[in-house]
Amino acid sequence: MEIIYPFLITFTLVFFSELGDKTQLLVLSFSTKNKTKNILLGVALGTFFSHGFAILFGSRIAYFSSASFQFYLKLFTYASFILFGLIGFLPKKSKHSNNDTFSQKSILLQKFSLLKLNCIFIVAFCILVGELGDKTFLASLSLGLAYPNSKLALILGSVCGMVMSNFIAIFCGRLMANHLKQSYIELLSNITFIVFGLLGFLNVFF
Repeated sequence: MEIIYPFLITFTLVFFSELGDKTQLLVLSFSTKNKTKNILLGVALGTFFSHGFAILFGSRIAYFSSASFQFYLKLFTYASFILFGLIGFLPKKSKHSNNDTFSQKSILLQKFSLLKLNCIFIVAFCILVGELGDKTFLASLSLGLAYPNSKLALILGSVCGMVMSNFIAIFCGRLMANHLKQSYIELLSNITFIVFGLLGFLNVFF
């Protein structure tokens, strides 16, 4: 259970948070001209380095803390999950301001995607850059703090969550675009964060 729970919580949070995300839409654009296995390999590689760094950094900090400090770190972790979920319910900024916020990163990724390089490397770079500072990246950092002894399970859960989410998007991208509204996906993602945050609190106190 000490290994399964960290894997499941990481897999679930990353899987639902990635659905409809900007990096996933960019990956989806590659599916028309590249093999699915190459795209997913790039996703796995980029996730391994981006989320893996966050998890290792978080677990490293946890090793230097006392037992009481670790207790408060876990509280902070699960409180952050609930906070991430609640923030998702807040009214969104206008499309114009939202584009201004992410314009530099989006332009960089779009330009890089046009380069004549190996597809695996391009996708991996897009994931690596696109996930930095993202909600799933911060969640991976928090999970590293909460489960410093389960680094492998956390990294595997994160990689599997990203790969599975992008596989579904590639396999039935048009179906998702036509029948799944973005608001429903975001709602499911926000609820998932809140549920795991509440379960984490129960695990700490009971």
